[in-house]
Amino acid sequence: MKKKTTSSYKLPPGPKGQLLLGSLPKRRKEPLQLYMQGALEYGDLVYYRMGPMKVVLVNNPADIKHVLQDNQKNYVKGFGYSALEPALGRGLLLSEHDFWRRQRRLAQPAFHRQRLMKFAETMVDSTRRMLDRWAELPSPRGGQAPVVDVAQEMMRLTLGIVSRTLLSTDVSGDADTVGAALARLFEETNRRVLAAVRWDEALPLPRNLRFKKDLATLDNVVLRIIRERRKSGVDAGDLLSMFMQTRDEDTGETMDDKQLRDEVMTMFLAGHETTANLLAWTWMLLSQHPSVARKVKAEVDEVLGSRAPTFEDTARLPYIMMVLEETLRLYPPAWVLAREAVALDQLGGYDIPPKTIVVLCPWVVHRLPRLWTNPEGFDPERFTEEACAGRHKYAYFPFSGGPRVCIGSGFALMEAQLILAMVVQRFRLDLLPSHPIVLDPLITLRPRHGIKMTLNPIG
Repeated sequence: MKKKTTSSYKLPPGPKGQLLLGSLPKRRKEPLQLYMQGALEYGDLVYYRMGPMKVVLVNNPADIKHVLQDNQKNYVKGFGYSALEPALGRGLLLSEHDFWRRQRRLAQPAFHRQRLMKFAETMVDSTRRMLDRWAELPSPRGGQAPVVDVAQEMMRLTLGIVSRTLLSTDVSGDADTVGAALARLFEETNRRVLAAVRWDEALPLPRNLRFKKDLATLDNVVLRIIRERRKSGVDAGDLLSMFMQTRDEDTGETMDDKQLRDEVMTMFLAGHETTANLLAWTWMLLSQHPSVARKVKAEVDEVLGSRAPTFEDTARLPYIMMVLEETLRLYPPAWVLAREAVALDQLGGYDIPPKTIVVLCPWVVHRLPRLWTNPEGFDPERFTEEACAGRHKYAYFPFSGGPRVCIGSGFALMEAQLILAMVVQRFRLDLLPSHPIVLDPLITLRPRHGIKMTLNPIG
């Protein structure tokens, strides 16, 4: 049987791009603009050539549901995600099929309500420590309020929280070492994700040697803790202990050290970077929209007064949740998802050939005028129950969707709620007018130059 060529398929419309590389140079340089322009110009489905890769951007909520839910078995995490494998191994983010189902089943109890209640105490304690440190920061000359980079501060805080809840070890004291290693790993991994070919990864280039060294730094921390825990046999009540004790219901097997390492690294990397970015963007938006900030403060004053929040309080802070959901709409940390088609499929009357990279971009879909009124505006009221009921479920998917929806979304939103509530009890954060806000769409959506803000004590 003759193999079909690209020209024999009915493909969606899209830009031609450069002769050989197609749209790959622009994907590397300006991915947000590339995808948004494509969605506005070509509609629900956009075809791109990117070097040797065939890429289709999907912008229609019904088609997104088809990829993530209805026909999700036909769409796997392919070429781009393999760049994450050296760091994350076969953890939940990257594993597929039966192995993924087994790991998901083993991990699910770690995020049940009873565990989250315990983790909330750790989150509150870590946040209190940060706020006490902020209170001791010296003011610059002239009696001005201290200035901090809230992106960096949130990264440090969430790193400490995830290490305490995951490993019962606060690595925030080593945040400069661990954080720098993580940042470089993300930077190099992002380069590999965007590369059309990756034949040079095995060469002794400086960036590859640095990558191996940073990976070894993190591996040493994680594997040392795993081995110490096995030796002591202590149940520390953290996620690692739960993973170590859980047995597969079919085989009776527990996770070996390699599997534990992969799951810990996945949650270590995914569990602090995304929440830190969500919080950083939230502080920026609240500073830019003082009327929303006043509503947040009023809700905290009414529900909490001056006391620390608890797990139960998160249900009593609905406006804060709406603020976080609206921030996730405008600045989704997981700004792009990709899947590789296993077999021929059809979307919107067009062919999706095997090995096509299907791109789902929350950044784009969350800002489409045909789906959202005043899409560039910051309006938490979009997330009232009534507003949500009138919207397609897949018009908004900051945590992906379908069977592979983010297992830690409840953990992340609870953490962000508690942190936000505690900070506004003690400080007002104002954006420095001169500070440049530049989006950096790497693996997650970061502020390239951080977000510098003044800390104004309340009371």
